[in-house]
Amino acid sequence: MVNARIGGPAPQYLKVKTHLREGIAAGRWRPGERLPSEAELTEAFGVSRMTVNRALRELHQEGMVDRVQGVGSFVAQLHRIASTLTVRDVHEEIAERGHRHESRLHLLESVRADDEQAALFALRPGAPLFHSVIVHLENGVPIQCEDRLVNAACAPDYMAQDFARVTPTHYLLQVAPLSEARYTIEAQLPSSQDAKLLAIPKGEPCLVVRRSTLSQGRVVTAVRLVHPGSRYFLQGAFQA
Repeated sequence: MVNARIGGPAPQYLKVKTHLREGIAAGRWRPGERLPSEAELTEAFGVSRMTVNRALRELHQEGMVDRVQGVGSFVAQLHRIASTLTVRDVHEEIAERGHRHESRLHLLESVRADDEQAALFALRPGAPLFHSVIVHLENGVPIQCEDRLVNAACAPDYMAQDFARVTPTHYLLQVAPLSEARYTIEAQLPSSQDAKLLAIPKGEPCLVVRRSTLSQGRVVTAVRLVHPGSRYFLQGAFQA
């Protein structure tokens, strides 16, 4: 039996996903235990089977759920959950908090890879890359400056996207499904451009995440994400 609470502005699949994620974190379903079936979740939330399937599929991609065709979905073992890097869409994070996401595109251009960029992407110098700078806002307040390079061969239509409607992360995960990610997290002061775009003092500490993601062995994107320390924090929980 599933007790579902539906309300707020979040998309329906996110409500199902959040319900399952929070239940796993709280120990409602233990590692190896079977989750409610798609039919049970469909009935409990009053949504389509496709909506439930998307929620389970994303939890599987994040390493929290194992899916066995014809049998059902099960909570992944803790060692798999703990070792999995979750690449999350900032729009999804904000929606899960019941808040409004907005993005502002400040730069979108095609560039040629210099020696350092070519080495990062395992490409020849001069290979085409796309470069974007986007600021993400939560309820009108800037919380992330996203400075991104994209391998043009992996996402040739990147420049044609409307980034006021779809985030780069969402688009790239669709066209080049994630197989591996590498990242670093540091506390740094913002650059002059970061401070201006985020509307913060130059002396405010920031959380800076540098991440590159791969699909089928190719580096798809390299991104620098700058978050004001007073407005953003990383959070996670694991149940033993």
